[in-house]
Amino acid sequence: MEPSPDALREDLEAHLDPAARAWFRRALEEATDHPGGHGPISAWELRLAEAGRRCGSRHADAARVLILHAAHADTAALTRVYRQGTAAERRAVLLALPHLVPGPGALPLVEDALRTNDTRLLAAAVGPYAARHLDAHAWRHAVLKCLFTGVPVDAVAALAERAHADAELARMLADFAAERTAADRPVPSGLYRVLALATAETGKES
Repeated sequence: MEPSPDALREDLEAHLDPAARAWFRRALEEATDHPGGHGPISAWELRLAEAGRRCGSRHADAARVLILHAAHADTAALTRVYRQGTAAERRAVLLALPHLVPGPGALPLVEDALRTNDTRLLAAAVGPYAARHLDAHAWRHAVLKCLFTGVPVDAVAALAERAHADAELARMLADFAAERTAADRPVPSGLYRVLALATAETGKES
């Protein structure tokens, strides 16, 4: 289950050193006091760029997600950050989508990320937002993209629910495994886990 913003903040603050914690709290206050967009770039957007240096790479994703949440970034603002930002900032946008966009309006960002070969971006793209809003065709291809690029299938949100008894997904997985075997290349171990879900009979335990 995706942690709530409150739980994410509590966990983050427990791991930041005093200087990073103070910076993070100021960044949240700034985003809360001046949400949305202001001019060509908002102050909170500048804080997104600083998060890695201020909080460290291990905690930067969480800090950026929480800044976006405090700023009440809408789909337009998220799209701007995604299009203009670094890979790390794009990843934060994808991770923030379940908290900020209730409908499918941000799917173009997920679809863009799924066209890349950046494994960290792909892992963020197949989170809860994609699980809720990607159609079956796009979701199946997202799963295949993860297997092809080496993204662990554990990154795919709601995998058991969406893959269960999906005959078309099972066919795609079997074809992919056959292609890998014919080329004398290893079949990703996660493929068999997904295939077991996809071939499970409806009404039985997956």
